[in-house]
Amino acid sequence: MPSLFERFKQGLERTKTSLLRGLQGLFGGAEAWNDETYAKLEASLIATDLGVGISQDIVKEIRNRYERGLIATEADIMAVGKEKILGILDAANVPPMNQATEGPTVIMMVGVNGSGKTTTTAKLAYYFKEQGKSVMLAAGDTFRAAGIEQLCIWGERLGVPVVAGKHGGDAAALAFDAVKSATQKNCDYLIIDTAGRQHTRKDLMEELSKVKRVIAKANPAAPHEIWLTVDASTGTNALIQAREFGKLFPITGLVLTKLDGTGRGGIAVAIKQELGHPVRFVGLGEQKEDLQPFDVTSYVDALFS
Repeated sequence: MPSLFERFKQGLERTKTSLLRGLQGLFGGAEAWNDETYAKLEASLIATDLGVGISQDIVKEIRNRYERGLIATEADIMAVGKEKILGILDAANVPPMNQATEGPTVIMMVGVNGSGKTTTTAKLAYYFKEQGKSVMLAAGDTFRAAGIEQLCIWGERLGVPVVAGKHGGDAAALAFDAVKSATQKNCDYLIIDTAGRQHTRKDLMEELSKVKRVIAKANPAAPHEIWLTVDASTGTNALIQAREFGKLFPITGLVLTKLDGTGRGGIAVAIKQELGHPVRFVGLGEQKEDLQPFDVTSYVDALFS
């Protein structure tokens, strides 16, 4: 079984390659660096979707150190990037996950269509079950018959109970029933899938608010966590999604999916800097065990190793 660092290293391979490609040739000649050199370096950082502001800050620091004779190798550049990003992600100050003092910890999953939300919901169930916790799932994506069926299949495969209703049913009522059921069965976690919706559709976003309100009627402390699933390959659009969903209700964390299939893995940093949302889990492959808790050190080491 590969270590956590190895998983991150493999998952961030494309992002790292994108970054290194922009650095190639910087040390190929004896000429002093000029504005064009720094512009090329900045472009390579922006290409990973770290964000323009972050990329400019890193280049500014590199330029400062270079002019003082402190930058001589590619490793020196990497050290600056690593230092800056560790400061932004600031692992020591990431708030812990909210846990229920009694009854199930309710996690509400939200996100746009195609972000991998339903699959992520199932993979989270697998993760918590592997930690020795009892888990229940709620198939709240009542817009998609396939979504209900997909989660039920996952539940059967994982040995996890699933509360499901009919296609086109009331998602809020189903969420209410799921909270009551998970409480009665003394489950440790209830993970509620919701229908994917575009953040530009005000009516659908308001419906999601209704689901949250009804969950609170079943348990005033719930949902304890609201996690936004974003597809890392969408890059800057993931930041826009996080911004818009955050206007609706407090997002307590992100689940970054498809990190292994993109060169834009820097988006986790951009979202953290602008919105403060910590990444809770990342998808580093297609297998159920490839959803891993986000580890800041492993992420940065893999990106700048």
